[in-house]
Amino acid sequence: MVAFDCTWCGKCCASFGAFIKIERQLTSRDYYCRYGIKNELFLAHIEGEYADSQPPLYEEGVLVKGCPFMRRNRNGNGIACAIYTTRPRICREFRCYRMVIYNPDSHECARIMGRNELKTNDQQLAAIWKDQITPLPHTDDAWWEKTVIATLADHG
Repeated sequence: MVAFDCTWCGKCCASFGAFIKIERQLTSRDYYCRYGIKNELFLAHIEGEYADSQPPLYEEGVLVKGCPFMRRNRNGNGIACAIYTTRPRICREFRCYRMVIYNPDSHECARIMGRNELKTNDQQLAAIWKDQITPLPHTDDAWWEKTVIATLADHG
């Protein structure tokens, strides 16, 4: 399978990141933090390019939702992680999926991870993915998703 391709959507930062709490600030860029769901402690270091930036979901100086270390991506659109090299284990292991597909004939589920990976045990879905979906261009996410859904519906 192809490696996960992050689309910089920030959904992981807004959901799982909401459980990251800063317990103590050590320096202007170093923090002692806790991941609340697993009660894990970790040290976070804000990378230099994000040292002077604020999370994108601030209103009147208060973080509305999500991880306190998410920032607007300085290299383009979307959300980036200001502590990427020191992010907690949950973030390192997270794999986003954009669609879950159920094949009623085989009773198998498949997950589309990011833009270019299908996780499934269903050989029919795997063949459709390889032959018809993998070659699709990724220039427009909305078009891509509609095309994938239509392609899979034609075989459903």
